[in-house]
Order: sequence, then C-alpha cells, then structure tokens
Amino acid sequence: SHVINELIETERVYVEELFTVLTGYRAEMDNPAMVLLMPPVLRNRKDILFGNMPEIYDFHNKIFLHSLEGCLGAPERVGFCFLDRREDFQMYEKYCQNKPRSESLWRQCSESTFFQECQRKLEHKLGLDSYLLKPVQRLTKYQLLLKELLKYSTSCDGVQELQEALVAMLDLLKSVNDSMHQISITGYDGDLSELGKVLMQGSFSVWTGHRKGPTKMKDLARFKPMQRHLFLYEKALVFCKKREDHGDGYDKTSSYSFKHFLKMNAVGITENVKGDHRKFEIWYSGREEVYVVQAQTVDLKMAWLNEIRKILFKQQELIKGTFNQFHCGSCSTTEPFLFSHG
Repeated sequence: SHVINELIETERVYVEELFTVLTGYRAEMDNPAMVLLMPPVLRNRKDILFGNMPEIYDFHNKIFLHSLEGCLGAPERVGFCFLDRREDFQMYEKYCQNKPRSESLWRQCSESTFFQECQRKLEHKLGLDSYLLKPVQRLTKYQLLLKELLKYSTSCDGVQELQEALVAMLDLLKSVNDSMHQISITGYDGDLSELGKVLMQGSFSVWTGHRKGPTKMKDLARFKPMQRHLFLYEKALVFCKKREDHGDGYDKTSSYSFKHFLKMNAVGITENVKGDHRKFEIWYSGREEVYVVQAQTVDLKMAWLNEIRKILFKQQELIKGTFNQFHCGSCSTTEPFLFSHG
C-alpha cells in the first residue's frame, strides 16, 4: 500500500512538474513580452531545448496517471499498467537522444535574463536544467519502485506481470543508454538507423588477423591489441575508437570515431579462445577476416555471445524459411556453419 501510494503520488508530482516547465518556459518562448529577453541563439529552437516533452506530458497526464490511479484498490494491476503501455514508453528514447543537443543549447544561454525571469515567475529554486532531467530520473524511479513492489508480492495475483514490467523497464533503460552512446558515433558515411536497433555496446580489446585457418593466439600475442568500442546492431557489428572530448570547456564527453563494420549475415563466432576465458573470436566472410575480442569479464562475454547467437539463429531460420518456400522436400541442403566452441 505504501509503495503504490508513493508510485501514484510521485506520478502526480511528475505530471505537475512537466506542466509547469511547458507553460512557464516553453510557452513563454512565444510570448511577445518575453521575446525581447531571449538570446538570438534560442529563437525558434523550442524543439531542441525541450525535445518531445509535450508528447511525454500528454501521455502521462491523459493516460498513464489515470491507469495508475485505477490500481489504488487493485494493486495486482500495477504490472499490467506498465506492460499495457510498454510501446508508449519508447518515446523516452527520443527524448534522451535529444538530450545532448538540449544541454548544449542550455549551456549557451543559461545565464540569459529570459530564463532568470521565467524562474522568478515560477518561484522555482532550481533552474530549468534540473527540470529537463526529470524524464530521465522518472524512468530510473519506475524500476526502483517496481523492485520495491516485488519485495512485498511474493505469492499473490499479478506478480508475474510485475516481474515482466520490471524487465521491460530495465530493458528500456538499457536501450536508452545504448542509443545515447550511438548518437555520439562520428564518421559513419550512411544512416545508422538502417542497421536496425542497437542491442549491445561496450569497450573491448581487439586483435585482428586476415588469413584462413584457426587464429593462433601466440601469433596474436606479439601484437598490442586495439581498444575498440563495439556496437552490436541487428544487421551489423560496428567498430569504433572511443575519444574523450573536452568540448567547450564544460564536462568531458565521449565520442566514437567509426572505423569499420561487419554485416551480421557474413559473421561467425568461435566461443572459446585458448588462454583466456574472456576472449571469443568473430570471423567474417568465411574466415577472410578474424577478430579476437576480449571482454572485461566472462559474464560480459557471455552476454554478448548470447545476443550474437540470437541474431545468427534468427538469420538461419529466415534462410530455412526461404529455402523451404522455393525447394521441394526431396532437395537437400547443408546448414551454414556459424558456431564453433573452439
């Protein structure tokens, strides 16, 4: 009861905070009396500063808050509320992807009289930047409250939906985090969205070889590994070099300089490499190119292998489906060999 009350009360506060930001700042950018106080760099840039906050506000104000309020007498429905609106929460990904542009614009004009006047009228102790963080903080709060609810819901109705809701929110947080990194990729000559969804991203040590036959670790050991940030998309594995940018004197930010990519329909893996349990092998175009990848931990390696396996199995199923569609039962085929345990 206490946790559900907290969930609903904090939801009401969240909706109210979004409303004050949209009316007290965003709408004021169209107020003729306030336009004179606005720095030129801010004009016609509402969508950059606030992203899709109006869309987020409408969803919570008109739909999600009412759904949660309906759970006051029916706590077993909380999990269902989140699962029923799982697709709607994807709008947060768009908000978070825009966040770096929003922060950059804010830094350029945070000292302006316009913002000071808006803040004074609203009687806010904190500046607009604190309120622009609210959607990101709210996402994190949901998974904490769901975990708390699960603590008191071991053997009652709705517990399975509650567990699924927690997994869905954690997946969303991971997806948001991955996409935040993706927008910092530079030098890719094309549209990254064509590669599908980002499934994983992280930093690895990578050794490369360009020859047929098994990779000999003693040959590779002589070479210093490259430090690469890998992005696993549904259709490609992208290799980047991480760079720390000090930008315009503000916080240090990371960017990822694109190096090359491997199409997933030509990738195979060897799960174990002698000498180190954290290493696995990615080979390309029938071992024309070989990459030995070292994760920071064995668990991390297994998480990546699991995702890569899913993609490769999905591809095999598609190949099978296409083959069965165009060949009669008397034909025989050899499955493509994609996995090796080393």
